[in-house]
Amino acid sequence: MRDEVRTFVIEQLADMNYDVEDIDDDTTLGPSGVDLESLALADLAVRVEDRYGLKFDDDESEKLALMTVGEFTTMVADRVAANSDTA
Repeated sequence: MRDEVRTFVIEQLADMNYDVEDIDDDTTLGPSGVDLESLALADLAVRVEDRYGLKFDDDESEKLALMTVGEFTTMVADRVAANSDTA
């Protein structure tokens, strides 16, 4: 599941016109990494929510900017797994 989520996230970043060539699991989503600004982070979060049926809290957006691609994809995969366990 984590690999699927990571592939989806990278595809969405490319679709949002970000350079994904040098992105790895240690690349941060915010400054000094992918450099997503708040609107772009919100866009990515909505795309992930729509694809995987998740909901991010409003206060999580600041945390997302500090996460690495690896941390973000692991968090999403864990939430998807938790949701499927309760479904």
